[in-house]
Amino acid sequence: MRSILPAPARTPRRAAAHGLAAVLALAALAGCTTANGAEVSDHAGDGKVTVPVRGGTAVIDTASLAVRAHPASGGELELSAPAATGLGRPGPVTRIRGGARWTYPAKGLTVTAVAERGRLRVDMAAGRDGEVRWPVTGTDASASDLQLPRGEGLNIPVGDAFWSAPERGLTGDPIDLGSGALTMPMWGYTYGGRGASYLVPTDIGTSLRFASQGGRLRGTATHTFDRGEDTRAYTVTFALTDGNPVAPAVDYRDWLSEHGRLGSLRDKIRANPADGRLLGAFHAYLWGEARTPRGVRELHRLGVSRMWLGYDAGNDPMSSEAVHTAERSGYLVGPYDSFANGQDPATADSPSSAWPGRVYPDHCVTDARGKPETGFGNRGCYLSSQAFEQAEPGSHLLADRTRQMVANGADSYFLDVDAAGDLFRDHSRAHPMTKARDRANRLARMRRLTDGGLVLGSESAGAWANQVLAFDHGSATPVGDGLWPLQRDKEVWGGYAPEKAPKTFFKPVDLPADLAREMYDPRYRVPLYETALHGSLVNVERWELSYGKLPRQKTTRAMLAMLYNIPLNYVLDGPALKKDGPELAALQRYFAPLHQKAGTERLTSFRWLTADRAVQRTVFGAGVLTVTANFGATASHGVPAGCVSAKLKGDGGPRLLCPKALS
Repeated sequence: MRSILPAPARTPRRAAAHGLAAVLALAALAGCTTANGAEVSDHAGDGKVTVPVRGGTAVIDTASLAVRAHPASGGELELSAPAATGLGRPGPVTRIRGGARWTYPAKGLTVTAVAERGRLRVDMAAGRDGEVRWPVTGTDASASDLQLPRGEGLNIPVGDAFWSAPERGLTGDPIDLGSGALTMPMWGYTYGGRGASYLVPTDIGTSLRFASQGGRLRGTATHTFDRGEDTRAYTVTFALTDGNPVAPAVDYRDWLSEHGRLGSLRDKIRANPADGRLLGAFHAYLWGEARTPRGVRELHRLGVSRMWLGYDAGNDPMSSEAVHTAERSGYLVGPYDSFANGQDPATADSPSSAWPGRVYPDHCVTDARGKPETGFGNRGCYLSSQAFEQAEPGSHLLADRTRQMVANGADSYFLDVDAAGDLFRDHSRAHPMTKARDRANRLARMRRLTDGGLVLGSESAGAWANQVLAFDHGSATPVGDGLWPLQRDKEVWGGYAPEKAPKTFFKPVDLPADLAREMYDPRYRVPLYETALHGSLVNVERWELSYGKLPRQKTTRAMLAMLYNIPLNYVLDGPALKKDGPELAALQRYFAPLHQKAGTERLTSFRWLTADRAVQRTVFGAGVLTVTANFGATASHGVPAGCVSAKLKGDGGPRLLCPKALS
């Protein structure tokens, strides 16, 4: 497992409460306004193109690409300031079915704007390489909050100086929308009591950069048109919302559904009933005694009804007896593996990095200089998914590897990296590959694992992988940049010893105050990922941030998990099982019935119930589950401070959980 792979050095990137009722009602009307039926005008040749959108109209100034909205409720919003790159003089506007088209001859760009399912969709096609910095968002004077899918999701007041500070990592370097730094290729803003959603289907080749101007955060997208990368097409959609902090995720979920890209956990369970054992299950990586039959039986004796159990498939994997004991207990069991890293088999420090024959170095990704892309922890190389795809029909390298990994009877599989979004351009003449091809290859090989009957998970899954995965570890965590140097400090974080209980997993750590605020302050947290993808896959926190790793955040993390209806993630050895087992069992007993009822439902409502955002409520399905969490210091809305109240439809009174009382 990751125990022998240090974390890769990655650089990830108030308003009144509003219900989602208005957004959902408008979403139901999305099919009423289509590209074929839209009325589009170009203001008698003045270069202003007006496109109807759900809830109003959008006007594009072709001279600058500035976009202004005129909501039906009145007023005006600047959805985008003029493009931050020179465009040159636009060509004449041509009316097309459902929209308009024009060109920027100096940039070699052709632009099409159409009304599509209630959104404004703008497509750019480039005749040569270059870039465009657009849209420029958050510029309207009424902008109050930014919604950003870092991990589960953040809602950031645009004037909050804390987030504008360079050490937050939000301002400064651009965030690659296709890299995994964001879990979804979208963002949004609240403008007073209204809002806007921005989606970028062409995420590969697109980045998003935030800057503080006048003490207020604004975001500018940049798309690079590159023939070699096959990124000469660029699409952005704009939608008006009701200003709810999760409204952009509602818009994105609708977009995924409309384009056939939204998975269904119900369908996955029908295809593979073993996936159903994820419902109600907590997750844990096992070490030492915890991975033996005796350790598994102890979990069951404590009353833990469902678990996903992962283990390092290295020199001491779980035995067949332990796996069968777990499965008889109703648990899922899966090895950690990775198809992404290769090392010299004679010196490899990880079994998952050792491959037969000349996979290393022949399958290494080659950079533009002709050098291998250095692999995990600066060891070995990243392996090309294209090289594997070309070789697989004859060599069966991946199929043989998987068969070997599950020979002990494991019914699940955790494939690191594949869904995380670290995509590569491979310049090798033997196996050339664009980033888009890399993504397609990963989806294909993950699909093969799923079709083979394995309950599949991967790391920090980007939304693009939601259809092939049953679960992910990582996308629930809004990682702050300060986490990576902290993890590399072995004195603070712990290293990879002792072998049966590495300190990197088991040593408790106090997060610096600012980092804790970035990642776990409930005032900034919003369930964007769950709004978009709950009911498609099961989302969990990062593998190295087990529930016990951050003692000061335990109560908040447990409350957020219950509020978002997602499992907690543990690391267990023999001593941890004895010490933490009763607490784990109590939390899992509370969680299991809630997740078993609502895990396949969509998150239909998120609201702040108090002005300080300390009391929050979620609803799943048509009232199947309602959860109220009080992160404040005093009782509110019938919930004690530091507690969660959950109500299942048709289940009598609410169920109360106060996590601190269990510690």
